[in-house]
Amino acid sequence: MEIGIIGATGYSGVELYRLLCGHPEKPAVTLFSSSKEGQYITDEYPQLTEITNKGMLHKLSADHIKKMDIVFSCAPSGVSTEILPPLLDAGIRVIDLAGDYRLKDSVLYEKWYKKPAPPERWLHEAVYGLSEWNKEKIQSAQLIANPGCYPTAVSLALLPLLKHNLIDPLTIIADAKSGLSGAGASLAKSAHYAQANENTVIYKMNQHQHIPEMEKNFASIGKTDVTMTFSTHLVPMTRGIMATIYSELEPGKSPQNVLRALQECYEKEHFVRVHPENTMLGTKQVYGSNYCDISFSFDERTGRLTLYSVIDNLLKGAAGQALHNMNIMMDLDET
Repeated sequence: MEIGIIGATGYSGVELYRLLCGHPEKPAVTLFSSSKEGQYITDEYPQLTEITNKGMLHKLSADHIKKMDIVFSCAPSGVSTEILPPLLDAGIRVIDLAGDYRLKDSVLYEKWYKKPAPPERWLHEAVYGLSEWNKEKIQSAQLIANPGCYPTAVSLALLPLLKHNLIDPLTIIADAKSGLSGAGASLAKSAHYAQANENTVIYKMNQHQHIPEMEKNFASIGKTDVTMTFSTHLVPMTRGIMATIYSELEPGKSPQNVLRALQECYEKEHFVRVHPENTMLGTKQVYGSNYCDISFSFDERTGRLTLYSVIDNLLKGAAGQALHNMNIMMDLDET
């Protein structure tokens, strides 16, 4: 396989390249970086020394386009809108790790992302790449919109319960915390050591662009209309997401129904691990992996269910899920 990675020096891009270096199909990978042209990937990430020492190009040429089987775009939201349509028009299969193609509605996209929307054609043709829930469409897709890291953690926990009508969809509150790498490799005041160390910060209150992504995801995949409250926090760790999700059980439903629904949905899925009720979860147990670990607890006093979901935001929440989607698209072993 011939594979291209656009935005190879971002955190998701380098994680994706690291995974591809160990892929059993041994793909030929070309790296593209608008800011690091001519440099070697090991100049930026010395942990790849003696694993690889590939130089980076500025952009895809016509010759590159002709031979590419798949291109991963790790460019920021807004950039994908500009650079991906010519590749798609040339027939290349693309997996976009940004948010530009996750929403089908251009008005909704511009409202939440504050950027011009991508071409309507590709908005409608993009397939949402939640690997465990959309495999049939992923297999035949030309454009995959890789899910956001927060929606991956929240959706994997909630979808089985929505599918089996176990919870009231109007009572969902999701509270999620992320490591600083979720903000990307670009410098920002919130990521400065003096600001982030020994500090927990809530941000984008009721304005996070992942809210419509999750609600539309629940409607299209879970067949349930959901209006949810969603809060996000930065915590002083490098990587990982913990999502704590609250909802009310439907009358007559029990914790046993919850466990059974989770187990049935994921018993054949390698990368989702369901734990018994009241299991303590932590981000370290999925650090550096493509796993999502899920548990829950039920409070009989309030009648409220709490779900817990942990992932590595750079892998299951980005590069790992993108590679999982590539394996599905190319009819390879998913693992």
